[in-house]
Formats: sequence, C-alpha cells, structure tokens
Amino acid sequence: MNTQRQVSVHRKTSETDIQLTLNLDGAGQSNIETGIGFFDHMLTALTKHGLFNLDIMVKGDLHIDFHHTVEDVGITLGQAFQKAIGEKKGICRFGQASVPLDEALSEVVIDISGRPYLAWNVSFPTEKIGKMDTELFEEFFRGFVMSAHLNLHAILHAGRNSHHIAEATFKAAARALRMACEFDPRALHAIPSTKGVL
Repeated sequence: MNTQRQVSVHRKTSETDIQLTLNLDGAGQSNIETGIGFFDHMLTALTKHGLFNLDIMVKGDLHIDFHHTVEDVGITLGQAFQKAIGEKKGICRFGQASVPLDEALSEVVIDISGRPYLAWNVSFPTEKIGKMDTELFEEFFRGFVMSAHLNLHAILHAGRNSHHIAEATFKAAARALRMACEFDPRALHAIPSTKGVL
C-alpha cells in the first residue's frame, strides 16, 4: 500500500510549461496559477472538495488561445494522479457523487480501473464562461482521464446556468475521486479486482 501518495510532475512542451505537485491525502489546500481565472476557480473547487493538496504553476501560450493550457493541465494532473495512486492496494476503486448548485445537478461516477475512458454527457447553454470556452472542460477531463488511466462518466441531470453546471460537475468529480481514492479498512492489502491487478 502506498502511504506516501504525493508526487511532483514537470511537463514542458513548446506550448506549455507546467509544474505540479499533488497530495491525494491532503486537506484541500491549493495554490493554482494557470493564467485562466475561471479554470483556476474550478481546479480550486476540485482540490477543496476532493481533499487533495494541489500546487499548479503554468506558463502557457494563452496569446493563441486557452486550449493547450487546459488540455495540458489535465494531462499533467492525470500523470500525477496515476503515479500517486500507485499499485492501488487497499483503495475503494469506485466513486460516485451527485452535486447540486442551484438549478444545476451533475453526477460523476469513477472507476480507477487502469482502463481510460471518458463518457461526457454535459452540455452548456453558452459558448463561454468569462473568457473560457465551455467546450474546454471536456478537453480537460479527457486529458486527465487518459493520463490517470481511469473511467469517468459525467452526466448533467439539470442546469440552465453555465457557471453552475461547470462548478457542480467539478465538485461532483472531486467527491467521486475522493471516494474512489480512499482506503477500504476491510481490504487494506488487497487489489480491488478479481484479476488481482488494475
């Protein structure tokens, strides 16, 4: 069982330079600077409600658009998660959360399965929240899921306000991740799979 579930990752490309530190067993503390205000707000919510500690410093080509930065943060966070979760001994593996925010209701279901798959059933009534394109939320989660090697289903049950929809979805993802990452006291030394490996 990996009892030190904290890792740092540095990912640098011609488009972004990302320094990231993740502690899966934190207290919801964050220091996040991506250069995209609303994205920082969402990552802060993910950290707070997942009870992770997360530091992210990003230099991205924001003069082009936000796509590379958002996607690459997802990829880098996924890489950190995959390393931090380790061999997965003793974890609950599955997590599910439904989170309301005023009229919006989002549900996220997660399986830390080793088999990456994103099912994204979240739509937004507007193309932007502030300066951020709402289509980029799917790109973030796809990058995260593929690098973290997990299965994530995001489902919007209700919502008319794009800000509320995004925030409810990130909070639901946080709660589901927290549940899936937690240790099962009845199976602390077991891989949660009949195959014996994840």
